[in-house]
Amino acid sequence: MRVISEHYRGYIKEYLKDAMNNLGDATDYAVNYCDISINEFFSLFISSGIAYEFENGNPKFVAGMSGKELFFKIIENTGKEISIQEKEIDDYSLSRQYWCGWIIAYYQWFSGYSFKKIFNFITGEELEKLYPTLHEADEHKFVDVLNKIIKNRKKVSNLQYYRKLAKLSQSKLSLKAGVKTKTLQEYEIGGRSINKASVQTLVLLSKALNCQITDLLE
Repeated sequence: MRVISEHYRGYIKEYLKDAMNNLGDATDYAVNYCDISINEFFSLFISSGIAYEFENGNPKFVAGMSGKELFFKIIENTGKEISIQEKEIDDYSLSRQYWCGWIIAYYQWFSGYSFKKIFNFITGEELEKLYPTLHEADEHKFVDVLNKIIKNRKKVSNLQYYRKLAKLSQSKLSLKAGVKTKTLQEYEIGGRSINKASVQTLVLLSKALNCQITDLLE
């Protein structure tokens, strides 16, 4: 199981409970009160730019507003038109959509992966299907399950994935990042571990590919 050190996590553990609750509440409100599908909500969360702020520990978003306020900020940033359905709120019954937001916030913090990367491997609807068997389990059980899903679905190295996403050849990435083509090839085929690359190399590659350093680690 991949474990990220505190150095690579976007925020301290003291914010984690608020982050999980807020994303859980925002997901629940989107699906059950605004008739937005869970897949679309997570897509809006990422495209709004708030996912990036969230995973990097901006206190305004992880702890400084309620889940409902977080949802409306996502809507404001994306310009989506919504229709709110007034319903009686049952504070004693948490929905499976709440759990999806709650647990994915934990996984993002624990793994260090970006939300964008996580949702390249699993959809919101697939998360919902994990609810019956995992919602009462320890969070680390979910981490193990999702790690296995990602491992089974990932056919290329993280570096190759983000290079192709950026539509760059190895030679073009080499020029853009200032890293030798041969070195890139070795990282991509596993001949050399990118986890042992220098911080400078990782910074250059992450900037060239518009991703985070942790996205490139295996």
